[in-house]
Amino acid sequence: MNVLDRYIVRAILGAVLMVMVVVLVLGALFVFIDQQDDVGTGHYTALAAFSYTLLNLPQLAYELLPIVALIGALLGLGSLARGSELVVIRAAGVSIARLASITLIAGLLLVLFEMLLGEFLAPPLQQAARQHKAFSKLNNVSFGVGGGAWVRDGNLILNVAGQSSERAFGSMQIFELSDDHRLLLLGHAARAVSGARGTWLLSDYAESRFDGDTVVAQPSGQRQLASNVTAGFLGLAVEDPKQLTSRALWRLISYYRANSLDAREYVFAFWSRIARTVAVMFSVLLAIPFVLGSLRSAGTGARTLMGLLLGIGLFLLQRLIESGTVVFNLNPVLLAWLPTTLLALVTFALLARAR
Repeated sequence: MNVLDRYIVRAILGAVLMVMVVVLVLGALFVFIDQQDDVGTGHYTALAAFSYTLLNLPQLAYELLPIVALIGALLGLGSLARGSELVVIRAAGVSIARLASITLIAGLLLVLFEMLLGEFLAPPLQQAARQHKAFSKLNNVSFGVGGGAWVRDGNLILNVAGQSSERAFGSMQIFELSDDHRLLLLGHAARAVSGARGTWLLSDYAESRFDGDTVVAQPSGQRQLASNVTAGFLGLAVEDPKQLTSRALWRLISYYRANSLDAREYVFAFWSRIARTVAVMFSVLLAIPFVLGSLRSAGTGARTLMGLLLGIGLFLLQRLIESGTVVFNLNPVLLAWLPTTLLALVTFALLARAR
């Protein structure tokens, strides 16, 4: 990069950093206030709630980076336009395509930062925050939604509704089927602990076996269950798909497809993560036609408002599509890429008309 490239990239990244700090401070405040209802339960103190808030900041930054990148690029390039620096740059013979390529460098750096957050920093820190909160409250916490996680392993169907530690789960239900899909056994354990070599130790376990027209009930006790489903996999299954890494989502998709289960939610989450990351680049590029056009002489407030409106619109569209994918039988790959595709089309159309 030459001096001009570094100057423009530094202006954009500096503005993005400033906006990110403001957004994270506001987001942390809302998260901390939301935790006040749980303060005082067990050993969950205000200090623990503050720690929980800090550990969730990387996930918040990951989710809001496309919006922050758009606002930051508008502010960074807008400051150059307001000081007539962009006019001088354009008068020196720098084309819009060249300006876009320089801006794209900043976008690529932000994409790398987004990948670092989403794949390495945010998921483990958020998991640590939930586990610390669960232990502080001295109670099992369900991390799934609805009826918990449903997992199939051959002729076994397992339902887990809670997780108290890395290897301990609660309220496990077991359904054992025959080769012709008849129900052979229905069991319930109040607690399940993962052991060595694919075994589970089930406590307070009771079961009912179905044999023809008869049902044989077994009183509560313990049982050792052999299953290919590991504690690590169940830990993924009870997670919100939006909070899993791409690698974990791909493992879940492969598993669900191998067992003829519906993987649409995980497929959408997988491609949505990739599309959201790519959208960061287009968010930065979208700032160019605005600062060269109607917002060239506008103040900081006007550019911030424009960035907020566009970013919130993109965010709401993503959430609306996510709900439609789960409720209706729609193609999750196409819908995951729809917001990013629309953003790209609008960006290229406005860049083509920019002067």
